Amino acid sequence: MLAQEIIRKKRDGDALTADEIAAFVSGLSSGVISEGQVAAFGMAIFLNGMSREETVALTLAMRDSGEVLDWSYLPGPVTDKHSTGGVGDNVSLMLAPIVAACGAFVPMISGRGLGHTGGTLDKMDSIPGYQSQPDNALFRKTVREVGCAIIGQTADLAPADKRFYAIRDVTATVESIPLITASILAKKLAAGLQSLVLDVKSGNGAFMADARKARALAGSLVEVANGAGLPAAALITDMNEPLASAAGNAVEVINAVDFLTGRRRDPRLGEVVMALAAEMLRAAGIAASDQEASSRTREALDSGRAAEIFGRMVKTLGGPPDFIEDCRKHMPEAKVKVPVKARRDGFVSAIATRDIGLAVVELGGGRRRPEDKVDHTVGLTEFLPIGAEVRRGDPLAMVHARSTGDAKQAVASVTRAYGIADERPVPRNPVMRRIAGEE
Repeated sequence: MLAQEIIRKKRDGDALTADEIAAFVSGLSSGVISEGQVAAFGMAIFLNGMSREETVALTLAMRDSGEVLDWSYLPGPVTDKHSTGGVGDNVSLMLAPIVAACGAFVPMISGRGLGHTGGTLDKMDSIPGYQSQPDNALFRKTVREVGCAIIGQTADLAPADKRFYAIRDVTATVESIPLITASILAKKLAAGLQSLVLDVKSGNGAFMADARKARALAGSLVEVANGAGLPAAALITDMNEPLASAAGNAVEVINAVDFLTGRRRDPRLGEVVMALAAEMLRAAGIAASDQEASSRTREALDSGRAAEIFGRMVKTLGGPPDFIEDCRKHMPEAKVKVPVKARRDGFVSAIATRDIGLAVVELGGGRRRPEDKVDHTVGLTEFLPIGAEVRRGDPLAMVHARSTGDAKQAVASVTRAYGIADERPVPRNPVMRRIAGEE
């Protein structure tokens, strides 16, 4: 099939067949199709959309462009979670060990941060010695013996998606729901999952800030996953303020260890973690009801089993053997720490969450370009949540920076990001909506 004829057909708004999509993806993988043709194909989809059937075909073709992992030898269900990204979103670090402690296996293949949202892989890279890109033998050993492993995507998983995304990123076609859906699910299907739960963020710090668009993306992900043979459900969660009380890399890992060990558990973060964990147990068939799922996940956390599993995962993948017992001893620290002070009395009424994420990037804790290096030490901690009462001069957050100049700039950014009003605002539910396959 000629690539230009496939492009022409989609350009004119016609539906593509599964064979046409498979042929295009094959050419995308082999390099036979040029970057210009890939860009034109992406723009045609961006402008004209794709049906559910077309998106399923694109997802499966990209899945099959590389290796598909097989976990059939494991004595339990294989499941995972995907988040569309947020600020202070370290959910994966607690979620994987909690679900593993309940009897599931979680081969969590994560990504790096780009833009204002943090990347799970960058957080794990802040742990000394941790191998976030292990070979397949170590990856499989960790999942089999520990129950979970948080690692990065290998070059063998969905390579067609990697090339397609790189071209979409520079041709203004990233924000296409069918292409986002296929990109996410191709990698998850290649990971050999038996079920998947999706955390779709909505709010001023989310990739899909608009609630209507977030619902559309969640619906597309669930429908296409089910159409591709992967049972899935989605939770739409609030990202109108940072989820954890920390944003950065090392600081979010410390926050996660504090959560697992019970030293500190941010309330909104806890609601999202436990809701997703319960959803994963139901999707995996481990729990038959909401009540059973909630009871099992809470016991896994409060008993210390989830913390113990996280520590074993870190050790098996090359990190310190006593990491869970004394993580602060091992984690790198920023040289400068400066508080952000409230300008007036009142209540925290709003947080420009995207600006908080960008402040972390400006400190060096994120990337402007994929090739940028990340400073794992910098970030923000001790965020006051929306609804908190403050007096003039009270700390709103703590800046962790490389220099006093960087700290001063971050203080100004965070100060602007915080709104303070005379009245306490009505609190938002962090878990906004559930979308299942039948909806």
